[in-house]
Amino acid sequence: MKFDVQQRYEAPAHDVMALYCDVGTYESLPEFGKISRPVVLDRNELGSSVTLRLRYRFTAELPAAALAVIDPERLTWIDETVYDFDAMTATTRLLPDHYASKLTASATASYLPTAGGDSAIRRVTGDVRVRVLLVGGQVERAIVSGLTEHLAEEAAVVADLLGR
Repeated sequence: MKFDVQQRYEAPAHDVMALYCDVGTYESLPEFGKISRPVVLDRNELGSSVTLRLRYRFTAELPAAALAVIDPERLTWIDETVYDFDAMTATTRLLPDHYASKLTASATASYLPTAGGDSAIRRVTGDVRVRVLLVGGQVERAIVSGLTEHLAEEAAVVADLLGR
């Protein structure tokens, strides 16, 4: 299932991207509704790129039929994002701790300056695939709903941090 989210920030694109690369940003996030607060695993900087690895857990309710084949406690993953400051993009892979043969997900974020350069648009596009007979589509919708909600909640925190 594909998703596409656009967020506007009242700050230059470089500043927005830099905040998303800052470990402190993730450490200041509250617990959100459908996806856990991230645990920062590591951050590596090499030239104009930053790789950030975060662990998440899906916390929302799953459809009843999905519970027969998926243990909600095992819906955890590593979010590995490589930020490229030259291209002003970020590429994310979700690396499941469990169910790797059943779940694949990835996303790309573009940090785009608006006219004048004093604000930015962050556009996140991605794809989530769940390969579970009969309920895969329901689980995909639940995960994408959770991811979309999480991105919105995260964006509000980032906007607040940028405004300080």
